[in-house]
Amino acid sequence: MAAAVRFKHSPSKELKAGPGFLLSGVDPESTPGYKGKKSDGVALLAAQDERLDELQEMLFAEGKFGSSKRVLLILQAMDTAGKGGIVEHVVGSMDPQGVKVAPFKAPTDEEKAHDFLWRVERSLPDAGFVGVFDRSHYEDVLIHRVHGWANEAELERRYAAINEFEARLAEQGTAIVKVMLDISRDEQKERLLARLDDPSKHWKYSTGDLKERAFWDSYMEAYQLVFEKTSTEVAPWYVVPANKKWFARIAVQELLLEALEKLDLAWPAADFDVSAERALAVRS
Repeated sequence: MAAAVRFKHSPSKELKAGPGFLLSGVDPESTPGYKGKKSDGVALLAAQDERLDELQEMLFAEGKFGSSKRVLLILQAMDTAGKGGIVEHVVGSMDPQGVKVAPFKAPTDEEKAHDFLWRVERSLPDAGFVGVFDRSHYEDVLIHRVHGWANEAELERRYAAINEFEARLAEQGTAIVKVMLDISRDEQKERLLARLDDPSKHWKYSTGDLKERAFWDSYMEAYQLVFEKTSTEVAPWYVVPANKKWFARIAVQELLLEALEKLDLAWPAADFDVSAERALAVRS
């Protein structure tokens, strides 16, 4: 069997929204740092499942023995960009007992009675877990800016609160991976039509999708501001071209692998006499 085609350069460098980054300069059809074809990408995803699962199990094991390390994957995107596919095909390879997925919908009345980060704090992963936010606290600066539900002063307060919140999480041992899945407007149209043409996909469709699509340019401007104001050293943004679903999946998988490997994980040492226990097991 031929070796899997891997990324030429680290996706964290290729996809990072650093100083001077422009969302308008990203081609959603592109595959930055990856020269393989779809078949290569599918093979790579499968080839690295075992490593991702092993690292997540190490993280979970360390958490059982007092480690504060954890991972938080934040997924943001326009509708149909593939967040669910990332959860299914990338996160889904890991042991579910060590994964916590939190989808963020419109806030409830109880959540509206608190500051916007209140419900986010309650959804954070425990030590040893990989947490996934399907949408997140960033909705409170994206949709609120687009629809004018918050004024400029309040939005600036929220950007600052987000940076402080994420800095605190990082200090406490959380590796934060913030991903924006970037699809083109034309690709979104094709995916919306595909959902309408397939009865098995109707449950995924919302009449609100078209309403929000009408604000596409405003959302792109809001995302650009998010990158400028909240892509920090401890919690940078990664913009993943997502017209090709297979590429988005291997890119996010690579980002997760890199985040886990940076945690310098190891299997916890036994807190019992292994030889003595083995001898007892042999005689049992």
